[in-house]
Amino acid sequence: MDDEYGRSPLWERYGRTKVTKEAVADLANFKSNEVNFKMALWDPGVNGVRYLKTLVFNLSAGLSEANRARLRRIHNREVGNPIAVRYDGETICMDYLQAVFEVEFLAGHLDLDGSAVLEIGAGYGRTCHAIMSNHDLASYHIVDLENSIQLCRAYLGTVLEEERFARIHFHSVDEAGGVDALFRDLSFDLCINIDSFAEMNARTVRAYLDRIAVTCRHLYVNNPVGKYLDKSLDGHSQGDEVVALALSTGPLRDVIDIHDNRAVEAQSRKFVTAYRPGDGWRCVAEGRSVPWTYYWQALYRNDRGVGGWPGR
Repeated sequence: MDDEYGRSPLWERYGRTKVTKEAVADLANFKSNEVNFKMALWDPGVNGVRYLKTLVFNLSAGLSEANRARLRRIHNREVGNPIAVRYDGETICMDYLQAVFEVEFLAGHLDLDGSAVLEIGAGYGRTCHAIMSNHDLASYHIVDLENSIQLCRAYLGTVLEEERFARIHFHSVDEAGGVDALFRDLSFDLCINIDSFAEMNARTVRAYLDRIAVTCRHLYVNNPVGKYLDKSLDGHSQGDEVVALALSTGPLRDVIDIHDNRAVEAQSRKFVTAYRPGDGWRCVAEGRSVPWTYYWQALYRNDRGVGGWPGR
């Protein structure tokens, strides 16, 4: 063999271990195995962070100037050591990209300034952080499980200045009667649920929607349109029991191909119907929630109105 045009030591190794004569002789699956992972595609099984950072980078490159400004107004995003990229001098992670897109969607249809907001299932608080950093809210109420409340309170107390943090009120579902008292005593301009209705019992979701129907002016929902059983996505790494539990939650339990845009679009019609709180409520805006293929977002308005507005 001519050394000038021969293999490098690296490809000498790959020829023995990955791109072998036996492997390249089989065309059936080579694009999804080690042959193509060395020729054209990084192995997604071991390159998840690489792909995540690439996705974040490309989303960052496409941000509008308005969303770049929204992102810059959200200070202390580095708390918690997120997986992030640097773009135009800004440290950007997936969580806050999603939060900026959510704020953009809401601000396009609502005047958020002066609003009383309720979020059901706030996670660690990134949506609250993003909205309060971009809009002058009257109050922000968070309903969640006690352990999540503990994390959320600590995080928001760290990233927000004292004056804004003082407008946040935490309500634990583990406190007897706490949620019922919240809906009995207060009314809200906007209720938000992002990625948690789909993980609740359907009966619990219905109970929330019934209370939202009579105490809120608007509801914003951002959740999956259905379930999936594609083991190639995560190897069912948490076990069959967790898979079964996940399939049993939420109001939308149809198993679909979440990477088929037509299947997602068709299922989105069920989504819009399932999350409408009740009679007199109208969906005023909806669409796919970037970047995930099977998440949908919808904003509903209570055209009947809510009288009194206590607690503003």
